[in-house]
Amino acid sequence: MIIGVPREIKPGEHRVAATPIGVRELVAHGHRVVIESGAGEGSTIHDEEFRAQGAEILATAADVFQVADMIMKVKEPQATEVPMLRPGQILFTYLHLAAYPKLAKALLDRGVAAIAYETVELPDGSLPLLAPMSEVAGRMATQAGAYFLEKAHGGRGVLLGGVPGVMPGKVVVIGAGTAGSNAATIAAGMEARVVVLDKDVRKLQRIDDLFRGKILTLASNRLTVEEQIADADLVIGAVLVPGASAPKIVTEEMVKGMKRGAVMVDVAIDQGGCFATSRETTHAEPTYVVHDVVHYAVGNIPGAVPHTSTYALTNATLRYAEAIADEGLAQAIVTHPELVPGLNVVGSSIVNEAVGKSLGVAASDPIAAVAAWTG
Repeated sequence: MIIGVPREIKPGEHRVAATPIGVRELVAHGHRVVIESGAGEGSTIHDEEFRAQGAEILATAADVFQVADMIMKVKEPQATEVPMLRPGQILFTYLHLAAYPKLAKALLDRGVAAIAYETVELPDGSLPLLAPMSEVAGRMATQAGAYFLEKAHGGRGVLLGGVPGVMPGKVVVIGAGTAGSNAATIAAGMEARVVVLDKDVRKLQRIDDLFRGKILTLASNRLTVEEQIADADLVIGAVLVPGASAPKIVTEEMVKGMKRGAVMVDVAIDQGGCFATSRETTHAEPTYVVHDVVHYAVGNIPGAVPHTSTYALTNATLRYAEAIADEGLAQAIVTHPELVPGLNVVGSSIVNEAVGKSLGVAASDPIAAVAAWTG
């Protein structure tokens, strides 16, 4: 199989979908890897490093899309990339189609098989290809929140850890999954007062067992959310429903009741955001203010630390890329059934139920769709 890796062109995105290690493995399996020139520069991986492990460096993205059987990316295809996709091609990347309905329609028109990293799901409900980026995003959410709490950056002028004799800042994390627990860990390490909310008591128990009371855990409901964010300095939204739009946990009325200069970080913005006042921003212009509250809603938070993020992501994606390349898509979803929920679009059909529900479309059977698509 020919695996193609174009340079990412989403604003502020510097990650790349392959590393020299991944190239070496794929080439060793007998596959051809083509990479757009400069694709790894943002992650401090140079063309020579890819070439040394057997990759072919092509001049343009169009060259990569033209020859590849499978396109591996980090972020969803941008407007100029979609027309380069062709029927029969496999697209393996983060998609977040619930937040991008126009992209979903465009992919259906292209006749590709699109596998979304974020909906590949193991039997225990874990998301192996989302987890590494959720870890990065969660840790960076607290870091970004602390930065924008500084008065010079629009915030209240609060040091999260405080100093002796001064109350530390209060951090409220909504969602105790991978992103939320990582955000809470960093906040606790900064010696902030940390409260984590979630509907799943088992997740709260894990945090309580780990931190032994250093982090306060509360069952999430409308009243508790309203009460806890009212005096928060930093609120981090880390709510996830795999494949579906994020629920709006924080209403605009709740935002109105927050402290002036407080900061909100919406890690769920890739799925539409979990704050009613959220709209996607970029690393170039990461914040805006609503009701005197600073909002940070960057759609690709891990893109700010591309070297770390690239290696963390490709450590997880490589085994699945190998399986698809080695076995073909039809057999790979049998060998690795966790890839089945990862399928979002196959040919002219939406095949992920949560994605279909968010888009108002009935989802087709993914296995049958793949069988028809592969012919």
